[in-house]
Amino acid sequence: MTLAPFGARLRHALDTRGQLCVGIDPHASLLAAWGLGDDVAGLETFSRTVVEALADRVAVLKPQAAFFERFGSRGVAVLERAVADARSAGALVLMDAKRGDIGSTMAAYADAFLSPSSPLFSDAVTVSPFLGFGSLNPALEVARANGGGVFALALTSNPEGAEVQRAVGAGGETVAASVLRRLAAENAGAEPLGSFGAVVGATLADAGVDLAINGPLLAPGIGAQGATMADLPRVFGDAVLNVVPSVSRDVLRHGPSVPALREAARRFVEEFAAAVK
Repeated sequence: MTLAPFGARLRHALDTRGQLCVGIDPHASLLAAWGLGDDVAGLETFSRTVVEALADRVAVLKPQAAFFERFGSRGVAVLERAVADARSAGALVLMDAKRGDIGSTMAAYADAFLSPSSPLFSDAVTVSPFLGFGSLNPALEVARANGGGVFALALTSNPEGAEVQRAVGAGGETVAASVLRRLAAENAGAEPLGSFGAVVGATLADAGVDLAINGPLLAPGIGAQGATMADLPRVFGDAVLNVVPSVSRDVLRHGPSVPALREAARRFVEEFAAAVK
């Protein structure tokens, strides 16, 4: 069965479930806070609990691949099950892998996360465009063929990102602006939303670039990094309704209680709705 384009599926999920992406980030300190061991058993209990609590109600779940990969093949097996279970429950899965390479290697990354034949098949994946936007072409092609999505780093929430992202090229355009312009071209004519998004931090004082890319804008930095839902209209302006606010620690810290995780997610959805009302 061919999936509808990711942008259309995402727009429907955001409109029906509320605008929120929750990370699945089982780092060691969070496992300990949940009373779990920093091992595969703890990883499995953690991810299964998050999926059980949220996959049937939030728009997007975003597993951070590194926290699973650090346990080797057994950790990746846990990730495979989490992805499949989350998608079965109705959540869109955005694999936070931030892959970036060229040619056949980029194509292999795309097959790993965006090909229906892969056990890690996700609805979308994060990628790094800093080997040149053209290096993303294999991922864009696989995504387009399979109804998937791609989120390219543009203006990230970490302070160090400005060294590269705010750098000005020979034509006077910043790297971030160039990435956003190219994404807008990929999304041209797509309705109701393009499938190729950008990662733009909610912690930015001022984006300073055109965010009207006709695609989704993943906004990390809410909660533990200091941004709030109330900041989003200022940062994103007219593009705010295409924002996918991403919260990890400020939801996950309420586990392992399933009701508490659900309540925390519900509260963030309501805060976003109030901010853009």
